[in-house]
Amino acid sequence: MAASNHLFKENYTVSRQEREQLNGHTSFTIWLTGFSGSGKSTIAAALDQWFYKRQIRSYITDGDNTRMHLNSDLDFSREGRKENIRRVAEVARLFNDAGIVVVSSFISPFEEDRITAKAIVGAAHFVEVYISTPLEKCISRDTKGLYAKAKKGEIKDLTGIDSPYEVPSNPDIVVDTTIDTIEASLQIITDWLLENKLQAVAELKL
Repeated sequence: MAASNHLFKENYTVSRQEREQLNGHTSFTIWLTGFSGSGKSTIAAALDQWFYKRQIRSYITDGDNTRMHLNSDLDFSREGRKENIRRVAEVARLFNDAGIVVVSSFISPFEEDRITAKAIVGAAHFVEVYISTPLEKCISRDTKGLYAKAKKGEIKDLTGIDSPYEVPSNPDIVVDTTIDTIEASLQIITDWLLENKLQAVAELKL
């Protein structure tokens, strides 16, 4: 008998809407996708600071940190990547249910996995941000030295070298850090959020 047959959903008395009301803002997930070196982590940190200064409760989840702990048992095979995204999407959903804004920074190269993440979080609470910085620029930056290692054969299945990246078909926001500075990228994203997701905090000093 499947383990799921022995599970029962608990419905607690404090709702997500009540937690959002307590916090003074809605909760949702901002999903940053793009090549390694595209600027995802830097933009995630800038967003987190922006939220903090405006008393908006937020938290960052990123590929390296989750793979060091929560997903330390996963490899970078197709199945390992798929499970990695499934797990972090479930974490984002839980944070959102607690009334917290999540900034998820993951290469997440496959469209199928991003669609799965959106379904888990909930389409109404999922903001896909494509960091469209070209691969050539990311390789020239090589901020973590991963591309150099991949070219030497020290790393397998690195996105952009020997594993593909599928461009999002319909992202909510697109920024390119070869054109937009981090400050400009932050402005583009937060302008969209203020119009579409953060109406509840419009009265805060911005």
